[in-house]
Amino acid sequence: MKVLYFSATGNSLYIAKSIGGELCSIPQMVKEGTYEFTDEKIGIIFPLHAWSVPPYIVDFLKKATFNCDYLFAVVTYGIYSGAVAKHLSDIADEAGFGFSYISRIRMVDNYLPTFDMKKQVAKEPKKQIEKHLEAIKSDIAASKKGTLKENCFDKAAMNYMFRRDGKPFNKKRLKVHVVGEGIENYVFVEDSCTQCGVCASVCPVNNIEMDMKNGKIALSDKCFMCFACVHNCPSNAIHIKGEVSSARFRNSHVTLKEIIHSNNQV
Repeated sequence: MKVLYFSATGNSLYIAKSIGGELCSIPQMVKEGTYEFTDEKIGIIFPLHAWSVPPYIVDFLKKATFNCDYLFAVVTYGIYSGAVAKHLSDIADEAGFGFSYISRIRMVDNYLPTFDMKKQVAKEPKKQIEKHLEAIKSDIAASKKGTLKENCFDKAAMNYMFRRDGKPFNKKRLKVHVVGEGIENYVFVEDSCTQCGVCASVCPVNNIEMDMKNGKIALSDKCFMCFACVHNCPSNAIHIKGEVSSARFRNSHVTLKEIIHSNNQV
């Protein structure tokens, strides 16, 4: 079994490790230009971004070929999962493949413009992550088929917020940043930045470089707001305008070294 994953703060990586099999980092696969995968079972694990499949994952899925008898997806989310199963199914239909099984698991939400990480972590035990994870693992082991049950409200909400490519009709509705729209005006770096390079190492799209002239970091326009750089900065020097608090998060079962290994584009 192959398990392909993308993880900015460790939630999806923890799920991927727990499910087991051969782990394949999606950023590493993209870096290598590997888009064809063959195995008896193949899984896709990723975090929900603003009720939808992240554009980065959408692009990957549209290019990928899966040769398997059982293709599954597990989506990590914080508060509300919207109609992610429908979105995934739509992407698969357009790309010419289908998912056998789609599930979700509620975890700490790392979306800084909305959530205080200290409060999110405090609520983590109530989400019963291990209980739900065991149920998902059992389903996959048994090759269970089926997708999430989503109602008309969920689907209407997704259609209201997003185009079919996963990008918002109006970013003000969810306070999301759209790729290429002046990321340097949305993220700011404090003088406490030590140019340690961690932010560049955890960025899945190679969007950050060390700016020796200014003594901080330089941001390009490929950011899709996964917040890997913000949450993993050892100096807590990177901030999002409008963030609820300066507290940061990384899944307690995942190390910084693992996130660097997963996302490093160097």
